[in-house]
Amino acid sequence: MAGKLTAAQGTGILLVTANVGSLFEDPENLQKTWLREFYQTVQTHRPQFLAVHCQEVGGKNYEASMSHVDSFVKELLSSDAMKEYNRARVYLDENYKSQEHFTALGSFYFIHESLKNIHQYDFKAKKFKKVVGKETYSETLESTPTLEKEKFPQDYFPECKWSRKGFIRTRWALAECAFDLVNIHLFHDASNLVAWEKSPSVYSGTRQKALGYVLDRITDQRFEKMPYFVFGDFNFRLDSKQVIETLCSSATMQMVRTADTNEVDKLIFRESDNDRKVVLQLEKKLFSYVNQDVFRENNGTSLLEYDRELSVFKDRLHELEISFPPSYPYSEDSSQGKQYMNTRCPAWCDRILLSSSARDLVLKPENEEKSIVYDNIGPNVCMGDHKVTRVCVRACVCVCVHLCVFESLIVL
Repeated sequence: MAGKLTAAQGTGILLVTANVGSLFEDPENLQKTWLREFYQTVQTHRPQFLAVHCQEVGGKNYEASMSHVDSFVKELLSSDAMKEYNRARVYLDENYKSQEHFTALGSFYFIHESLKNIHQYDFKAKKFKKVVGKETYSETLESTPTLEKEKFPQDYFPECKWSRKGFIRTRWALAECAFDLVNIHLFHDASNLVAWEKSPSVYSGTRQKALGYVLDRITDQRFEKMPYFVFGDFNFRLDSKQVIETLCSSATMQMVRTADTNEVDKLIFRESDNDRKVVLQLEKKLFSYVNQDVFRENNGTSLLEYDRELSVFKDRLHELEISFPPSYPYSEDSSQGKQYMNTRCPAWCDRILLSSSARDLVLKPENEEKSIVYDNIGPNVCMGDHKVTRVCVRACVCVCVHLCVFESLIVL
């Protein structure tokens, strides 16, 4: 059923990925801004099928924030901006008491009233079923037949410490075109100092193993293979050791150790002259660089050569050309839209990736007029610590995929 999207059956699709953890820490300010920018994007592109993949639903203090999640979902389902979307499926992993299953992932799917022919796959019955009405699922996702959800095996987790990392997979059919949508959240860098120790870092290897696990699961023999879009918070980081060598190429390094354990506590890089001005100070959760503009000028693309984690999967995953600044870690101060926090080296964490067959679905004949945009949503306002990123692909077929790297956005 993996057909080609043609002009006759073309459908506008908007894909959005958003790490929304910050929204539930400050719902009064950040959430309102986020929703305003999101609604504006929807109204601009008017997709017939809209997929929003969220990570860290409920924020860091999810036990206390789940009431905010409920109001967030109700707002999305009932807002005037979404009134033309008369069918919806919402999947929320809210069961934080189940440590072995909890991922804090949320997948939202909205279908416009103009789209008549859409079906969703039932993984237990192994057949597509027509989508009608609006339905929300939570807490019992493990037994919900229209998705597959997994938390990564415990031995995949750094130091075998449980955290909210895993994936959710759904399968859809629009006319004669079927595809999988995968919401994913991979492991972060726990320590800047450990990430600096070697190239590539130990954390990069952990993410590689987890992403490989997901790709193997969604392409195994249990179900017919389909084109797939994987979008979420991959936590991909720049090669820290080599980036620091480049940023501090003319600086001298001072290593400060703790008195009791003699472990490295911080690294201080100073200019050789100029009164030995501090260029960079690095600690476990501190990355304080003297000039943040290097990550914003020309969208930080001079540092893309150090964005290498996806290269391992070059035969299995593809991405549109990046033309937006690193999506993380932005300030959570609602008055600061472009400022990075001094916690991590800025990186393109939030991405939208395509399988080879998915890429073929959205490629258009050379003689058709088209334009492709892959960038941020809300570039000048605070969207939380993750910015929203989008990819827009427009052609006669009007396939619009927005990947919100709020958040990433791809518009096909």
